[in-house]
Amino acid sequence: MSAAAPGTTFIVLMLPFLAALVAPWLTRKLGHNAAWLLALAPLAIFIHFLGFSAEIARGEVVTGGFKWVPSYNVSFSWLIDGLSMTFALLISGIGALIMLYSGGYLKGNAQLGRFFSFMLLFMGAMLGVVISDSFLMLFVYWELTSITSFLLIGFDNTREASRRAALQALVVTGGGGLALLAGLLVIWNITGVSQISLLLTLGDDLRNSPFYLAALLLVLGGAFSKSAQFPLHFWLPNAMEAPTPVSAYLHSATMVKAGVYLLMRLNPVLGDTFWWETILPIFGGTTLIVGSLLAIRQTDIKIMLAYTTVASLGLMVMLTGFGSEHAIAAAVLYLLAHSLFKGALFMVAGLIDHGTGTRDVTRLGGLRKAMPITFVAAMIAAVSMGGLPPMFGFLAKEEVYAALWAADAWSLFFVAVAVIGNGLMFVAGFVVAIKPFFGPVVKTPKHAHEGPILLWLGPLTLGIVALVGALASPFAHHLFTSPMTSAVVGEPETVTISLIPHIGMPLALSLVTIVFGIVVYRLFDRARDMVARVLAAFGWGPDRGFDQFIFGLVRFSSSITRVLQPGRLDIYMTVTFIMIAIAFLGPMAWYGEWPSMPVWPKDAQFHELVVIAIAFIGILAVINAKDRLTAIVSLGIQGFAVALIFMLFGAPDLSFTQFMVETLAVVILALVMTRLKLTAVDHRPTREKVSDMSVALACGTGFALYLLAVTQQPFNSYLSDFFSAYSKVVAHGANVVNVIIVDFRGTDTLGEIAVVMVTGLAILSLIRIRTPRVVVADNDPDRREEAG
Repeated sequence: MSAAAPGTTFIVLMLPFLAALVAPWLTRKLGHNAAWLLALAPLAIFIHFLGFSAEIARGEVVTGGFKWVPSYNVSFSWLIDGLSMTFALLISGIGALIMLYSGGYLKGNAQLGRFFSFMLLFMGAMLGVVISDSFLMLFVYWELTSITSFLLIGFDNTREASRRAALQALVVTGGGGLALLAGLLVIWNITGVSQISLLLTLGDDLRNSPFYLAALLLVLGGAFSKSAQFPLHFWLPNAMEAPTPVSAYLHSATMVKAGVYLLMRLNPVLGDTFWWETILPIFGGTTLIVGSLLAIRQTDIKIMLAYTTVASLGLMVMLTGFGSEHAIAAAVLYLLAHSLFKGALFMVAGLIDHGTGTRDVTRLGGLRKAMPITFVAAMIAAVSMGGLPPMFGFLAKEEVYAALWAADAWSLFFVAVAVIGNGLMFVAGFVVAIKPFFGPVVKTPKHAHEGPILLWLGPLTLGIVALVGALASPFAHHLFTSPMTSAVVGEPETVTISLIPHIGMPLALSLVTIVFGIVVYRLFDRARDMVARVLAAFGWGPDRGFDQFIFGLVRFSSSITRVLQPGRLDIYMTVTFIMIAIAFLGPMAWYGEWPSMPVWPKDAQFHELVVIAIAFIGILAVINAKDRLTAIVSLGIQGFAVALIFMLFGAPDLSFTQFMVETLAVVILALVMTRLKLTAVDHRPTREKVSDMSVALACGTGFALYLLAVTQQPFNSYLSDFFSAYSKVVAHGANVVNVIIVDFRGTDTLGEIAVVMVTGLAILSLIRIRTPRVVVADNDPDRREEAG
């Protein structure tokens, strides 16, 4: 393990956020060409993390960071190994291409600068997720991805569909983030560490804990919501309301991969258990089948690709939980292949929409000559998605079947799931790559034309990388896939798959997948109609369930609000005082810890008895007052009596403060009461009087008993000794009380002053209110005007 230069890596992590600050200004100056300069930020990040590849390939781990809250062992720290480095390269490399693509796709958009800022913030958030070593840092960045994706999905905020999709994504992923926070806190409590690098050595402690299952389920809640696992998959296709650059980035390298990253990162400590190897394959396999079936139901290219992403995420989760080193290697290979071909295909979808004005495959055809570069990029990506040589996707598919194949029923079941899912994704990929470009030319809303270089540079580059990665697979494995697999497994692993296929059952399964895909492709319209009929038969789905849940939540909240907030001050005050009484009397009654009743002091002085008598007379005066003003003035007697007690016991400064506060309180209450229209007689029925009296007596008794209990405890002089010892030395003040207020509790005192100031302003506004009076003009009895 080695340490990275903290300053350099910290600047790199902050670079997207800094670029986001200047993006609007730069866009105003350069227009859409600002994309070329803004793409330099992710390019610099890519180069920085690529510089670690040699030492990561040697099995080293790079750490670094700063102490954040040392007393709680919280740090701003990062962990760079094969897993985090590869993710960082995907995020920054594809991010640079997406920035260029955004400039071409949204050329002329008045909000392009804002869009660039949101994209860079999103990039920085996702980069922080995969680099974080600290639990708290991971969670902060995790939730930041939800917030920034909300801004991006709802970018076109004038459309209701965009707003709904953004809110849905935020609710689902944000709720999952809270589950993740709880899971991290449970793990922290079990292991006593708050850094991933330390956690990775404590897998046995975590797995053997009685709280392991709770931690696992909470972590899976965060991962499944972020990576759109069934039944939380519905938010991801709806997120296609975002502009296509967002969709391409979201699906290829960023947020939806965050859940998969989390599962891979925690595999060494949460994996290798019955629950892990049961829950992940079942949910992942279900998501794979549901996503691939829903994909061939669609005619919109973006939504079709979105459902294939759901399916692909399910496949990765299934492989991660399968429990073997080969399955982990297959998950890693498929993740890399998916990032390349899915980013390319989404950008192709945007190119088609940009060049023709539609994304509906039933309204497209014959575009091969009008859009030749787009066609080439689409075919390269589709070949990789279909798992055909010589693309990187072929390596991934071969490793998937090699990892899953075994003679037991459990393995055979998931082999069948993988074949069906891969076959249907094969269909979707080639529907995007073939149907719009072959066949007779179809008239489109816009005259079909090739996009500018900013649009086709990205998909073509990703396709070439997928091709080169497969042809130079030993080099790619050495630098990326083997270190990444080793990080996920938790021990050194070497990936060896190449373009030479696994002879035997894996190759046979690949051929079955291809044949199945070709058959379904030939019957695509019939298959789409069949899936549509099945869905219509079901009727209800998770997407509709989300709307019902939100509607029910709003109605439930409204009902609770009507009960708890009826708009009556007397109810609020009654409930408040009842809770105060319960808080004081409840614990004493529950534990039977009543204080001893006070004993009349034998050495009481005459003047002390006089003060007590004054206080008692004040109470009687308040009770027997005939009007509110008399009651307010009589109430002040109690405060003055307390001030006299302070003075008699040697606290003149506190006594003076009490005199001032009590005087001010009496004056303010008198001023307020004289401005209110209050009846002279209490018209409450006897039942309400008895109820209010009971609550008042309960509160008064509770306060009295609580004070008695406190004063009967042994006196702890720790704070007194501390302030006496350090007031002169630290704060250079002889008056201990003043030092406490001004220095040791300076912020608290400032807050109290602020509260008093705001209260005074509110009272001043009440005093200055004037009731409008009606003035009648002498020359016109029907004319009235108001005078303040």
